Amino acid sequence: MDRLTEMEAFATVVDQGGFTDAARKMGISKSAVSKHVSALEARLGARLLNRTTRRVSPTEIGLAYYDRARRVLNDAGEADALVTSMQSAPSGLLRISVATDFGVNHISPVLSDFLTEYPDITVNMVLNTRYVELISEGFDMAIRIGEQEDSSLRARRLCETSQRMIASPGYLQKFGRPQRLEDLNEHKLLHYSSQAAGNVWKITTASGEKRQIRSNGWLTVNDGQSLLNAAISGLGIALLPSFLYAHALRQGLVEDVMPALPGETLGIYAVYPPGRFTQPKVRAFIDFLVQTYAEKGPDSW
Repeated sequence: MDRLTEMEAFATVVDQGGFTDAARKMGISKSAVSKHVSALEARLGARLLNRTTRRVSPTEIGLAYYDRARRVLNDAGEADALVTSMQSAPSGLLRISVATDFGVNHISPVLSDFLTEYPDITVNMVLNTRYVELISEGFDMAIRIGEQEDSSLRARRLCETSQRMIASPGYLQKFGRPQRLEDLNEHKLLHYSSQAAGNVWKITTASGEKRQIRSNGWLTVNDGQSLLNAAISGLGIALLPSFLYAHALRQGLVEDVMPALPGETLGIYAVYPPGRFTQPKVRAFIDFLVQTYAEKGPDSW
């Protein structure tokens, strides 16, 4: 007899508390269930069930075997479901967390194309400025920028952005262009308040040295678009990613404050919970984003 069928018959008898209910659950005759269990006991050379006229209960050995058998049966069921899922069209609710700046400017505009391509998927996109706990907070995936701190998550690199200091031509004309990093101490700096290190800019010099620029700043806000707007209006110098300032730079609304410095390149990643199996809806969205941003680079936004 089939080993999995024997396991299933035995486990179902334990679950249901008897052969009659187990037969009803499996959709086979009571005698067939009994034969499967007897064959299992004969093969193992051990009695797994205590049988009386009133009740059926597992022996000590049977209880230990039940725990392992139930795991095997659950894994087998998940394996069957996996194959079925991978062959079916992506569907269901996709809940994603996205950094506000990137979500507003680069995810929202392409969602219609994705949903048109996958009409059986619904999206719940949450915009925020913090790293959410994917599993405990019920997210399928997140879009994150920069070095990934949580090594337990799986990550796929979508594209890259660069980070530079920008300011309006009017500001630079009025206050001058800093020639050295030390000159920034005399300028009005615009800071992003969600940075864990506070009002600190991490800058790479032309020689490759890592420097930290500390300043109280003139304006601190937890929204990159607001910082860009402040820079455009001449309030000061902001350190922003290229996916945010590129359009304003092309229009001449802002300038690269210190173009001699190398741009800080940051990766943009799709991150999702670990596991051998990636849900079709998650895989479909990540593949869509990879294709959408295929032509994007550090300075080509």
